[in-house]
Amino acid sequence: MKLLAPRPGWTITSDVIIVGSGIAGLTTALQIRAYGYSVLLVTKARVDEGSTKWAQGGIAAALGPGDSPAEHEADTLKAGAGLCDRKAVHALVTEGPEAVARLIARGAVFDRAASGEIALTREGGHLKNRILHAGGDATGAEISRALLAAVTDDPGIEVIEHALVLDALKSESGRVCGVTLHVIGEGSRDGVGRALAKAVILGTGGLGQVFAQTTNPSVSTGDGVALALRAGADVADVEFIQFHPTVLYLGAKSSGQQPLISEAVRGEGAILLNDAKEQFMVGVHPLADLAPRDIVAKAIMSQMLKSGARHVWLDVSKIANFSERFPNIYQSCIDHGINPDRDLIPVAPAAHYASGGVRVDLAGRSSVPGLYACGETACTGVHGANRLASNSLLEGLVFAARIADDIHLTLRKLKREEPVMMSSSEILIVPEARTEIANAMSVGAGVIRTRTSLESTAQHLDKIGETNSDKPCVEAWEATNLFTLAKVIVASALIREETRGSHWREDFPNESENWLRRIVENMDSSGLLSHRFEELAT
Repeated sequence: MKLLAPRPGWTITSDVIIVGSGIAGLTTALQIRAYGYSVLLVTKARVDEGSTKWAQGGIAAALGPGDSPAEHEADTLKAGAGLCDRKAVHALVTEGPEAVARLIARGAVFDRAASGEIALTREGGHLKNRILHAGGDATGAEISRALLAAVTDDPGIEVIEHALVLDALKSESGRVCGVTLHVIGEGSRDGVGRALAKAVILGTGGLGQVFAQTTNPSVSTGDGVALALRAGADVADVEFIQFHPTVLYLGAKSSGQQPLISEAVRGEGAILLNDAKEQFMVGVHPLADLAPRDIVAKAIMSQMLKSGARHVWLDVSKIANFSERFPNIYQSCIDHGINPDRDLIPVAPAAHYASGGVRVDLAGRSSVPGLYACGETACTGVHGANRLASNSLLEGLVFAARIADDIHLTLRKLKREEPVMMSSSEILIVPEARTEIANAMSVGAGVIRTRTSLESTAQHLDKIGETNSDKPCVEAWEATNLFTLAKVIVASALIREETRGSHWREDFPNESENWLRRIVENMDSSGLLSHRFEELAT
């Protein structure tokens, strides 16, 4: 399966191609450069416009007194609701502190306490203070700044901005040896070319735009996961879409990227109130307002369903100097007519993070030779059914190093292979379908799901699939990627007949031991989906 696109009109080569400029892509580029390989870094917008810079809370790592990787591991496994890959989690928490140290060595500056030590806070699901933050609530922006400075200073990293990657290229042996991409030129929309390399790493971030309301930027259309599916790679855990419980509510007609109210706000003492201004998280979970995200999101949705309200409230009155501790959140509220110093903040869940993605091993390798994935694009198994807060940035750091190590061992034995023409079906959905896809997914495959809602969404998607286009353009390619992702998410959500982590089936409200297994999806050359089950390693 491939996107309908013009034939490539130009070629560029490099040792390694990295798609995406968030923490996963930038860190992987720097780690690979440490081995001396040339890198081509491709990013869809400007190099600083990925999801990383929007991260408010921080990075989780066991660095504080009385904390340990073992305790971080226990909290991660608990949040993952039984579906974490234990070896991946162990790698994350034990290699995390060193990965953070490398980030600091590359110039990232984190907030410090009066003692001079790095300031650590808590977020939902963590039993210890282990969240590093920068600029109060601008952690992602600081990390992005530091990594971009290091990448820009490296002559061995070539960056192509405003380039949408279309499909993987394969050699006669079936190994991925490059990608096709469209560079959005000055007044031109036909800039399709090909980039050739010995390995391709997907770090395209999230897929939040598949829903009507999301914290993800507009570029988060899941291009990497969709590309991997069309290339025949396995994807897993795609039914586990984490909805951030506290996103600033902007009204019933709002859509696209919504302002996030970091979990760290509740970590500093904010509480949730229902429409009757009653605190409702006490008794729901031992951690109350700091329960894992899936618990909080479900509790909020239950309150909204019960009262008919479109949001709940966040009371930040107990946080001293709120405007100084969370300057960006404070300004965002002010910009939308809310003064946190005197007003309750209206919040509701919105699509935030995909725990699943391209199924990879501990070295970041997909099921297709030569194709790797890192960060939110990947499913390492670290997050299980529900990501623990602030583990995502850490995952990008840790697995970037693992990918670089594996590529070094592999590339020195490989010769560059030439791509061959693949005979497969072509697909292109009309650009106008994007809004229809997002609305259908939010209604039928959002926080609360049932067989009826999911089957209705599947039927709606089938109708959208009939709206084929013969006019390739960025908007059509993005709509097609979202359509592909919506299909696979709904398929997996229908298969998993239980409620677990961030997957809530109202018609199957309980967890079941029969579902302590991973759903792995695959797409054939004609676009037909199939699935298998992956038993959890003990």
